[in-house]
Amino acid sequence: MGLSAEEKRPDVVDLTPTNVRREDLARLPRMTGWFSPGLLSKLLLRVIISDVFGQYADRRLIQAALDPAGAEELRKRTDLTARVSPDGEGTVWFDYVADLGDGFDSTYAVAYLLAQPELTVDGHTLPRGGALIMGGDQVYPTASIDDYRVRMRLPYTLAFPRDKHNARDVPILLLPGNHDWYDGLVSFLAVFCRQGTLRIGGWRTCQRRSYFAVKLTARWWIWAIDIALVRDMDQPQVDYFIAIAKDMPEHANIILLSAEPGWYKAEAHGAAFRTIAYAVRIARSAKKDLRIPLVLSGDAHHYARYSGGGVQYITSGGGGAFLLGTQQLRDIIHVDLLRKDTSLSLKTTPDERHEPSDTRACYPTQDRSRELIRRNVMFVALNPQFSFLLLGSVYALSSLLVSLRGWATPLAIWDTALVGYLMLFAALFAYAGYENGFSKRVAALTAVHAVAHWSAMLALSWLLWRAAAPALPPLALHGLPWLLVTFAFFIPVGGAVAGTLFGVNLFVTSRWWDINHNDAFSAIRVDGFRNFLRIKLQGDMAHVYPIGLDQVPGRDGWVRNSPGSPEASVFRPAAPLRPHLIEGPVVIRAPAAPTTGNASTETPAPPRAQPQS
Repeated sequence: MGLSAEEKRPDVVDLTPTNVRREDLARLPRMTGWFSPGLLSKLLLRVIISDVFGQYADRRLIQAALDPAGAEELRKRTDLTARVSPDGEGTVWFDYVADLGDGFDSTYAVAYLLAQPELTVDGHTLPRGGALIMGGDQVYPTASIDDYRVRMRLPYTLAFPRDKHNARDVPILLLPGNHDWYDGLVSFLAVFCRQGTLRIGGWRTCQRRSYFAVKLTARWWIWAIDIALVRDMDQPQVDYFIAIAKDMPEHANIILLSAEPGWYKAEAHGAAFRTIAYAVRIARSAKKDLRIPLVLSGDAHHYARYSGGGVQYITSGGGGAFLLGTQQLRDIIHVDLLRKDTSLSLKTTPDERHEPSDTRACYPTQDRSRELIRRNVMFVALNPQFSFLLLGSVYALSSLLVSLRGWATPLAIWDTALVGYLMLFAALFAYAGYENGFSKRVAALTAVHAVAHWSAMLALSWLLWRAAAPALPPLALHGLPWLLVTFAFFIPVGGAVAGTLFGVNLFVTSRWWDINHNDAFSAIRVDGFRNFLRIKLQGDMAHVYPIGLDQVPGRDGWVRNSPGSPEASVFRPAAPLRPHLIEGPVVIRAPAAPTTGNASTETPAPPRAQPQS
């Protein structure tokens, strides 16, 4: 389900920490209903527009043209060491979160934890990060100025309002994801990448472009690459990171950020991973022994860590969007990094050596993920608009099409039935193929799915004809009575059957056939298993604390703090949140840069743009 009529009221946009009341929470957005017919049509239009015109209106080129910063200006922008003050031991902390801005409850729960001066998690005392990095998809389902204000900025401002308890602004930097890009990045740039900074509660923006490099300590830097919708790096972005690399000290360590975990699909259509590998090559081409021991990404709404080749690849997309399970993750992924084949393992220990383990570094567990997708058998109850209004109407129109040939002579309808089936198969195959690839396996499973629907429609249509034909005139001569009866029957009955078949298909194909994972979990909208990273940097060591939150309070689970409360957050949970360490902490000692064999150290041309899938 999408926003209710009450949640769409324009005065929701005007809510601020100073005027929001406890009763106003009921009007704030709930989890996005991804199978709402209205939202599906809007997203389909935006995806088509972005696929067709996206690479011809690449705003990364415009950003560079409007920001002709020289080397000295870039050096000044990248240095955050004065704003991210180390403690007495020279330690710097920062936070990483991605995929937020969906329902208020989950987004605010994570923001609330991020905002606390310190967290005590499984015996570890973890101070609030001196910088906050957002790794992509800051708002769902689509980006607009109002959506950023209500779905992202408001909950984060409520969690961490700027007052006497936090007079010093914490820098926040944001990397856009595909949902930020669906409007051509217009809203993202207007909100977060302007010349004047923007306060989001106690956080303050400090970037001019959608990609950035920042220096957190004398030894540690962050590089965030913007792959847009075409999964490439444009030439000005390449020039930017080449300039940054030339100005970095020898033996510096880089934490590389991408909006998509390209290593998941590196063996299939790995354009996103080739872009990551290209960024690695830019670092190596500086010939300063720049090391990249850690790569972070969001996009997939779970936590997972792969290890291989001296590099940790962590996906942490649990900032508030619907959960994506982990049952589809493979134990071993083979990637080609600088012409060197590397095996990445999901079964690895979080200690400094990262040796093979018997357990998988993912959250939620794969067994728990398989249990959760069983909820798709209740697809009708979870997605009534899609089931009754869309699928029920498709069944009704298909029944009318077939019935025009006359059920009195069933053999006469099969040519029409065949054409209708092929049309249904084409529609379902286009839908499944866009997300999973147009493979033979997807085609075969779609054919079975289409047979199930078409058989159910024919059976229901025949039953309707047997029951209604004696009381109604022939369909061809008096269409209106048949039209009314058909829709009156197929909207409730056909919708229930079609929705159940659709949900069972999502469950079966996700559970046993390794496709439709995103759709299976977006259909059930699990509002739990949130996660983010708190990272400690000291010398050449990094400690990654992956923090999980199994349960999120419901809309009635928040209590407004009194104005004189020592706790800065505007709302606190009625019952204490129970964050925990997913694993580890993950201990990383930056290794020496691996050799590349005969691979050239010259910076090649940027990788060619690839279509979004």
